[in-house]
Amino acid sequence: QVQLVESGGGSVQAGGSLRLSCAASGYTDSSNCMGWFRQAPGKEREGVASIYIGSDKTYYADSVKGRFTISQDYHKNTVYLQMNSLKPEDTGMYYCTFGTYCSGLTFYGLRRWGQGTQVTISS
Repeated sequence: QVQLVESGGGSVQAGGSLRLSCAASGYTDSSNCMGWFRQAPGKEREGVASIYIGSDKTYYADSVKGRFTISQDYHKNTVYLQMNSLKPEDTGMYYCTFGTYCSGLTFYGLRRWGQGTQVTISS
């Protein structure tokens, strides 16, 4: 049973940076995927970034390319989302997610979600 715990959200001004962390407990292997989704008020949840556990293969939504970086510490079973040049439209609840496998920002198989961490960007 994989469990996810996020941390690192907060409030910053536009142009600032935040780093989110997601610690996974339970069994994972190199074919699994982890990633980040976000949901703004009144909008649907959308994929932000994904990464294959145990490799450097990553995928980003067009809206965050060049500004966000997803990375992992395989030995700590932790995934990070470094967010730079933040914009007010990046505001939302950010959720860490796990999938048995993924293709881009589409996750398949066993799915798990973290509790979410709020990110608020002021103009």
